[in-house]
Amino acid sequence: MEFFATVRCSLSPSLLQDHISGPRLAEVCASIDRVLNWSDDQGEVYCLWGQFLVRREVIRAGLRFTLPHCPNALAWTLTAEPDGVLIHCTINRATHEPDFIESIETFVQDWRQGLEMLGHGHAASATRA
Repeated sequence: MEFFATVRCSLSPSLLQDHISGPRLAEVCASIDRVLNWSDDQGEVYCLWGQFLVRREVIRAGLRFTLPHCPNALAWTLTAEPDGVLIHCTINRATHEPDFIESIETFVQDWRQGLEMLGHGHAASATRA
């Protein structure tokens, strides 16, 4: 299954890659309660589904995050585009329980809201400079 959202703000690939580090995941996404530990490009987080290993990968125009031990192989990308940031989240199932689907939709919307706040904060600091 695939889930999408678009953030209507200007965030460059380098801004995404520089500002969304593993230790800051809980600051950007309300569905991630806390980062338990982080080293290099992976760590453990506690999120709305429990405790998971997360891997962070810099990709062309953004970032990819994966939960390699998740039973549904949840992964999401944040891609800077000319009209905003595309959030694309996937699981390796064609169908799932409605409650779980709703939780993924909440996760994607929490990323959208967090990126909007990051974008507005960046725009405000750019106008003050």
